[in-house]
Amino acid sequence: MKRRSFVKASLLSGAAATVLPAVSTAAESNFQSMGDEFYELRVYTLKTAAQQKLVEDYYKNAAIPAFNRLGVRTIGVFTEMKPVGQTKVYVIVPYNNLMHFTVVADRLVKDPGYLSKSGSYVNAPAAAPAYERIESSLLKAFTHFPKLTAPDKKPRIFELRQYQSASEGAGKKKIEMFNDQGEIDIFKRLGFNPVFWGETVIGPQRPNLTYMVSFDNMAAKDAHWKAFGSDPQWKKISAVPAYADALLVSKITSTMLVPTDYSQL
Repeated sequence: MKRRSFVKASLLSGAAATVLPAVSTAAESNFQSMGDEFYELRVYTLKTAAQQKLVEDYYKNAAIPAFNRLGVRTIGVFTEMKPVGQTKVYVIVPYNNLMHFTVVADRLVKDPGYLSKSGSYVNAPAAAPAYERIESSLLKAFTHFPKLTAPDKKPRIFELRQYQSASEGAGKKKIEMFNDQGEIDIFKRLGFNPVFWGETVIGPQRPNLTYMVSFDNMAAKDAHWKAFGSDPQWKKISAVPAYADALLVSKITSTMLVPTDYSQL
């Protein structure tokens, strides 16, 4: 009996060893297309130029190459156009879905190339930290703009906008304007070169939505927003009483950003 039990256990173990890698491989191939895109928005608060260099070197030499090896593409790294004091560093990391986010988080710290090049950032001493704080948010892509879209690779500026709402219901109603009432289509038609739209599911200042658009320069930015404000379709949507900004948006934050020379956006 003991021998039969041993043989049976051995056979089951062997089968598991054969099947589990196959299941794992299948899962890896499937997570590329399963579910909604998610975006991690990281904002680094810095005090010195030395900290900025350490953070930027980390992304340029360690993080972005490792992310790319793990299937994370089109990572954006930006500095403020008009910083007050030392600039903050903004990072956009797109994931195919939540499974992709989980896989990357687990495997990043096991990547030999990443480990060999990230030490000065990851293990910065308390007396000389790499940054003051990191503020992170996890955003879920909008249905009507399900994929992050990189604009043409040429000199340009980016605007990161956040709309805060007084309640979850108001926040959902504002998202409805973008998804179901054609507001995103106006941005596309007027040439705003939108990069992403996301609902913040984890992060500060909730409820809010965040999106990014891009322009050739500040003059183009001003012209595009002027055209948006006078657009007949926008006037029609915004004239609906249920969509009044006073009901749905309690605060708008606009941050003008410039990409670093190694940013993939």
